[in-house]
Amino acid sequence: MADVEYFTQAGLQKLKDELENLCVNERPKIAAAIAEARDKGDLSENAEYDAAKEAQQLLEMKIVKLQLTIANARVIDESKMDTSKVLILSTVKIKNVKSKQMMTYTIVPEKEANLKAGKISITSPIAKGLLGKSVGEQVEIQVPAGKLMFEIVEITRE
Repeated sequence: MADVEYFTQAGLQKLKDELENLCVNERPKIAAAIAEARDKGDLSENAEYDAAKEAQQLLEMKIVKLQLTIANARVIDESKMDTSKVLILSTVKIKNVKSKQMMTYTIVPEKEANLKAGKISITSPIAKGLLGKSVGEQVEIQVPAGKLMFEIVEITRE
């Protein structure tokens, strides 16, 4: 049995779109490549055929993995979440107590993390340190650069 993974509605839709693209667009391309390579003669010494068959195997494994992930996916219902504490899908504005630098992060499921977009994984050290905390609390978080003290300035939902 595969593990349940949590996604936002948008994150799950992105997986479904990727699966559809693989099935509708990529499968026929690989099937055509196999047919073209097969038409070139002796299959025992045909590198194009071997490469196309390998690409087909990789594609099919990726499709099966996506189907399994989607089958075990659960969408997070934001309407039932407490906004007074930091939880998954919270957008948190924090201040580094020492440098006074302000940062804003949205805590998302692991597969939706994107640091450039300000989305950090719920499994990251900063997110783990912030979970369950309220506005005004100070938390000490162990990061690769050492221990940092942060103050939670604001918690919102997008």
